[in-house]
Amino acid sequence: MGNAYSTSTNKTRVGIVNVTGYAGVELARLLSHHPNVEITSISGRSAAGKKLGDVFPHLAHLDLTITAELGAVDFAFSALPHKESSLVVSALLKDGIKVVDISADFRLKEASLYQEWYNFNHPAPELLSEAVYGLPEIYRDNIAKAHLVANPGCYSTSTILGLAPLLKSGVIGSHVIIDSKSGVSGAGRTLNMGTHYCEVNEDINAYALEGHRHLPEIEQELAYLMRGVRPVVTFVPHLVPMTRGILTTIYAPLSGHTENSKTGDANIKALFKDFYKDEPFVRVVDAPPHSKHTWGSNMCLVYPTVDIRTKRIIVISTIDNLVKGAAGQAIQNMNIMLGMSETAGLDNAAIYP
Repeated sequence: MGNAYSTSTNKTRVGIVNVTGYAGVELARLLSHHPNVEITSISGRSAAGKKLGDVFPHLAHLDLTITAELGAVDFAFSALPHKESSLVVSALLKDGIKVVDISADFRLKEASLYQEWYNFNHPAPELLSEAVYGLPEIYRDNIAKAHLVANPGCYSTSTILGLAPLLKSGVIGSHVIIDSKSGVSGAGRTLNMGTHYCEVNEDINAYALEGHRHLPEIEQELAYLMRGVRPVVTFVPHLVPMTRGILTTIYAPLSGHTENSKTGDANIKALFKDFYKDEPFVRVVDAPPHSKHTWGSNMCLVYPTVDIRTKRIIVISTIDNLVKGAAGQAIQNMNIMLGMSETAGLDNAAIYP
């Protein structure tokens, strides 16, 4: 079960746990065009026994049946909700199967934080130190050697990629303000009044002002970039009436040694372009990006600028929350873990209009 390649097709046999969620079905869509893998098993308890095409007609060409449990695979993605994922992932690892977990269950390094932020005691705390945080732009070498990768949260991805060049270079201090706006698909496919069409349409609202679950993840990774300094983060997420996308606006005061001039603005842009020059899925753009510029793609678009009047840096970062914020980044991590081309199966341009 743990062999790298299937003998019949010479492709890696891949399984998706919980294909019926938004992240799971997006994994199936993207993997169906991957040149080096074959989806051989998909599970989903609520739809077990049904053909994938009966549940999701756009994937009927895959001719797969949803099962209650995952069958024989070489590599697995877990798209289960938090708490539920950890037990399944532990069993897969014991069978020698490499895993990318899309839930939050292995993102945090301190087990006590799961009780505080997710209201459960972690059932496999021994795996937290083994799991590698799956942001390739920061942890690529560690991901290549990992058996378990914790796929980052969508808000966290857009935030960390927007701040990494600044924190690594020391251009800003530890105080940052993060304003993120997300489409409704970020709440998942489970029905609830908060994401009902009539409640969300023609409306925008801030939520989780007492602390969003992605906040400890953001603080953990920003502290790593700041070499252990604890960041002071104000993070306010918003729900906007669109299906996909995250647009994050970051505000941070200059640390004092960057020129307060147009030259300083040019230097900040050059800093970002140099930091991401070899990254296939981060592009530093010359104008503030729209969320729709990344719709359906694995790209993160970043626009940094200096507000000369207030001596603050402003960074706009946007991603598709279901692709770079979930399924696409998970496949990017798989590609690295299996020694494949990092862009395999992910070189699609954004959809327009």
